[in-house]
Amino acid sequence: MQSLRCAVTYLCDVELFSRADRTDDASLLAGLGIGDEAASTAFVRRFQGAVYGLALSVTREPGLAEDISQEVFVRAWRAAGSYDARRASVLTWLLTITRNAAIDAVRTRRPTPVLAETLERLIGATLQTEGPEQRALLAVESRRAVARLRTLPAEQARAVVLAVIGGCTAAEVGRHENIPLGTAKTRIRTGLRRLRDSLEEESRD
Repeated sequence: MQSLRCAVTYLCDVELFSRADRTDDASLLAGLGIGDEAASTAFVRRFQGAVYGLALSVTREPGLAEDISQEVFVRAWRAAGSYDARRASVLTWLLTITRNAAIDAVRTRRPTPVLAETLERLIGATLQTEGPEQRALLAVESRRAVARLRTLPAEQARAVVLAVIGGCTAAEVGRHENIPLGTAKTRIRTGLRRLRDSLEEESRD
Protein backbone atom coordinates (compact mmCIF):
# COMPACT_ATOMS: atom_id res chain seq x y z
CA MET A 1 0.00 0.00 0.00
CA GLN A 2 2.77 2.41 0.98
CA SER A 3 4.77 1.53 -2.12
CA LEU A 4 1.72 2.31 -4.27
CA ARG A 5 1.21 5.72 -2.68
CA CYS A 6 4.93 6.49 -3.07
CA ALA A 7 4.79 5.47 -6.72
CA VAL A 8 1.81 7.74 -7.40
CA THR A 9 3.47 10.68 -5.67
CA TYR A 10 6.88 10.19 -7.26
CA LEU A 11 5.50 9.79 -10.77
CA CYS A 12 3.07 12.71 -10.62
CA ASP A 13 5.08 14.82 -13.07
CA VAL A 14 6.80 12.06 -15.06
CA GLU A 15 5.84 11.54 -18.72
CA LEU A 16 4.62 8.17 -19.90
CA PHE A 17 7.39 5.88 -21.17
CA SER A 18 7.16 4.12 -24.52
CA ARG A 19 5.05 0.96 -24.28
CA ALA A 20 7.59 -0.97 -26.37
CA ASP A 21 9.35 -3.98 -24.76
CA ARG A 22 7.56 -3.61 -21.44
CA THR A 23 5.53 -6.00 -19.33
CA ASP A 24 1.95 -6.46 -20.53
CA ASP A 25 -0.80 -4.56 -18.73
CA ALA A 26 -2.42 -7.55 -17.05
CA SER A 27 0.89 -8.72 -15.58
CA LEU A 28 1.55 -5.28 -14.15
CA LEU A 29 -1.91 -5.22 -12.62
CA ALA A 30 -1.29 -8.62 -11.06
CA GLY A 31 1.96 -7.31 -9.62
CA LEU A 32 0.18 -4.26 -8.29
CA GLY A 33 -2.33 -6.49 -6.56
CA ILE A 34 0.33 -8.38 -4.62
CA GLY A 35 2.21 -5.23 -3.66
CA ASP A 36 5.22 -5.62 -5.95
CA GLU A 37 6.97 -2.25 -5.81
CA ALA A 38 8.45 -2.39 -9.31
CA ALA A 39 5.13 -3.44 -10.83
CA SER A 40 3.27 -0.75 -8.88
CA THR A 41 5.64 1.93 -10.12
CA ALA A 42 5.44 0.70 -13.71
CA PHE A 43 1.65 0.43 -13.56
CA VAL A 44 1.24 4.00 -12.33
CA ARG A 45 3.74 5.29 -14.87
CA ARG A 46 1.95 3.55 -17.70
CA PHE A 47 -1.58 4.73 -16.93
CA GLN A 48 -1.23 7.96 -14.97
CA GLY A 49 -1.67 10.16 -18.05
CA ALA A 50 -4.93 8.54 -19.11
CA VAL A 51 -6.30 8.48 -15.56
CA TYR A 52 -5.42 12.08 -14.81
CA GLY A 53 -6.66 13.26 -18.22
CA LEU A 54 -10.09 11.69 -17.76
CA ALA A 55 -10.38 12.94 -14.19
CA LEU A 56 -9.48 16.45 -15.32
CA SER A 57 -11.96 16.29 -18.21
CA VAL A 58 -14.77 15.54 -15.77
CA THR A 59 -13.78 17.82 -12.89
CA ARG A 60 -11.95 20.68 -14.67
CA GLU A 61 -9.98 21.12 -11.44
CA PRO A 62 -6.29 20.05 -11.56
CA GLY A 63 -5.97 19.62 -7.80
CA LEU A 64 -9.10 17.53 -7.55
CA ALA A 65 -8.04 15.49 -10.59
CA GLU A 66 -4.73 14.69 -8.87
CA ASP A 67 -6.54 13.54 -5.73
CA ILE A 68 -8.88 11.40 -7.81
CA SER A 69 -5.92 9.87 -9.66
CA GLN A 70 -4.35 8.73 -6.40
CA GLU A 71 -7.67 7.31 -5.23
CA VAL A 72 -8.10 5.47 -8.54
CA PHE A 73 -4.78 3.64 -8.19
CA VAL A 74 -5.63 2.71 -4.61
CA ARG A 75 -8.97 1.33 -5.82
CA ALA A 76 -7.17 -0.54 -8.60
CA TRP A 77 -4.82 -2.10 -6.05
CA ARG A 78 -7.75 -3.23 -3.93
CA ALA A 79 -9.72 -4.60 -6.90
CA ALA A 80 -6.84 -6.10 -8.88
CA GLY A 81 -7.82 -9.63 -7.93
CA SER A 82 -11.27 -9.22 -9.46
CA TYR A 83 -10.03 -8.04 -12.87
CA ASP A 84 -11.29 -10.24 -15.72
CA ALA A 85 -9.39 -9.87 -19.00
CA ARG A 86 -12.30 -11.48 -20.86
CA ARG A 87 -14.58 -8.56 -20.04
CA ALA A 88 -12.35 -5.54 -20.68
CA SER A 89 -8.80 -4.40 -21.24
CA VAL A 90 -6.86 -3.12 -18.25
CA LEU A 91 -7.12 0.42 -19.62
CA THR A 92 -10.89 0.22 -20.05
CA TRP A 93 -11.26 -1.29 -16.58
CA LEU A 94 -9.09 1.42 -15.03
CA LEU A 95 -10.87 4.25 -16.85
CA THR A 96 -14.21 2.91 -15.62
CA ILE A 97 -12.87 3.21 -12.07
CA THR A 98 -11.63 6.70 -12.91
CA ARG A 99 -14.94 7.82 -14.38
CA ASN A 100 -16.88 6.60 -11.37
CA ALA A 101 -14.47 8.19 -8.90
CA ALA A 102 -14.53 11.51 -10.76
CA ILE A 103 -18.32 11.63 -10.96
CA ASP A 104 -18.59 10.77 -7.27
CA ALA A 105 -16.13 13.54 -6.40
CA VAL A 106 -17.95 16.12 -8.49
CA ARG A 107 -21.32 15.15 -7.06
CA THR A 108 -20.12 15.57 -3.48
CA ARG A 109 -18.61 19.01 -4.13
CA ARG A 110 -21.19 20.70 -6.36
CA PRO A 111 -23.90 19.96 -8.96
CA THR A 112 -22.58 18.19 -12.01
CA PRO A 113 -21.49 20.90 -14.49
CA VAL A 114 -22.60 20.86 -18.10
CA LEU A 115 -19.41 21.76 -19.91
CA ALA A 116 -19.08 22.02 -23.67
CA GLU A 117 -15.47 20.83 -23.60
CA THR A 118 -16.32 17.73 -21.62
CA LEU A 119 -19.25 16.86 -23.84
CA GLU A 120 -17.25 17.27 -27.03
CA ARG A 121 -14.48 14.99 -25.79
CA LEU A 122 -16.53 12.22 -24.25
CA ILE A 123 -20.09 12.08 -25.48
CA GLY A 124 -19.46 10.30 -28.77
CA ALA A 125 -17.55 7.44 -27.16
CA THR A 126 -20.43 6.48 -24.89
CA LEU A 127 -23.16 5.99 -27.51
CA GLN A 128 -23.63 2.29 -28.23
CA THR A 129 -27.18 1.93 -29.60
CA GLU A 130 -29.34 3.50 -32.25
CA GLY A 131 -32.70 5.19 -31.86
CA PRO A 132 -34.24 8.66 -32.22
CA GLU A 133 -32.70 10.03 -29.03
CA GLN A 134 -29.36 8.33 -29.58
CA ARG A 135 -29.12 9.60 -33.15
CA ALA A 136 -29.93 13.08 -31.90
CA LEU A 137 -27.14 12.80 -29.37
CA LEU A 138 -24.61 12.00 -32.07
CA ALA A 139 -24.95 15.63 -33.09
CA VAL A 140 -24.04 16.79 -29.60
CA GLU A 141 -20.40 16.52 -30.59
CA SER A 142 -20.89 19.75 -32.49
CA ARG A 143 -20.67 23.03 -30.64
CA ARG A 144 -24.16 24.13 -31.61
CA ALA A 145 -25.68 20.97 -30.14
CA VAL A 146 -23.66 21.35 -26.96
CA ALA A 147 -24.99 24.87 -26.63
CA ARG A 148 -28.52 23.49 -26.98
CA LEU A 149 -27.86 20.91 -24.28
CA ARG A 150 -26.81 23.63 -21.88
CA THR A 151 -30.21 25.31 -22.28
CA LEU A 152 -32.04 22.34 -20.77
CA PRO A 153 -33.38 22.64 -17.22
CA ALA A 154 -30.54 21.94 -14.81
CA GLU A 155 -31.97 18.68 -13.49
CA GLN A 156 -32.49 17.31 -17.01
CA ALA A 157 -29.06 18.44 -18.15
CA ARG A 158 -27.42 16.73 -15.18
CA ALA A 159 -29.31 13.51 -15.89
CA VAL A 160 -28.27 13.55 -19.54
CA VAL A 161 -24.65 14.32 -18.66
CA LEU A 162 -24.51 11.51 -16.10
CA ALA A 163 -26.11 9.06 -18.52
CA VAL A 164 -24.04 10.02 -21.55
CA ILE A 165 -20.69 11.18 -20.20
CA GLY A 166 -20.73 9.05 -17.10
CA GLY A 167 -22.21 6.02 -18.82
CA CYS A 168 -24.59 5.69 -15.87
CA THR A 169 -27.75 3.62 -16.02
CA ALA A 170 -31.02 5.23 -15.02
CA ALA A 171 -30.72 3.53 -11.64
CA GLU A 172 -27.25 5.00 -11.13
CA VAL A 173 -28.48 8.44 -12.16
CA GLY A 174 -31.24 8.08 -9.59
CA ARG A 175 -28.74 7.27 -6.87
CA HIS A 176 -26.46 10.14 -7.85
CA GLU A 177 -29.37 12.61 -7.86
CA ASN A 178 -31.20 11.07 -4.89
CA ILE A 179 -34.37 10.64 -6.93
CA PRO A 180 -36.61 7.62 -7.69
CA LEU A 181 -35.77 5.42 -10.66
CA GLY A 182 -38.88 6.54 -12.53
CA THR A 183 -37.95 10.19 -12.10
CA ALA A 184 -34.43 9.51 -13.36
CA LYS A 185 -35.78 7.76 -16.46
CA THR A 186 -38.17 10.64 -17.10
CA ARG A 187 -35.44 13.27 -16.80
CA ILE A 188 -33.14 11.41 -19.16
CA ARG A 189 -35.89 10.68 -21.68
CA THR A 190 -37.35 14.20 -21.55
CA GLY A 191 -33.94 15.82 -21.79
CA LEU A 192 -33.00 13.75 -24.83
CA ARG A 193 -36.36 14.42 -26.48
CA ARG A 194 -36.06 18.17 -25.93
CA LEU A 195 -32.56 18.09 -27.31
CA ARG A 196 -33.72 16.18 -30.38
CA ASP A 197 -36.64 18.55 -30.98
CA SER A 198 -34.39 21.56 -30.55
CA LEU A 199 -31.89 20.22 -33.06
CA GLU A 200 -34.61 19.37 -35.57
CA GLU A 201 -36.11 22.83 -35.21
CA GLU A 202 -32.74 24.44 -35.78
CA SER A 203 -32.18 22.29 -38.86
CA ARG A 204 -35.43 23.55 -40.39
CA ASP A 205 -34.50 27.20 -39.84
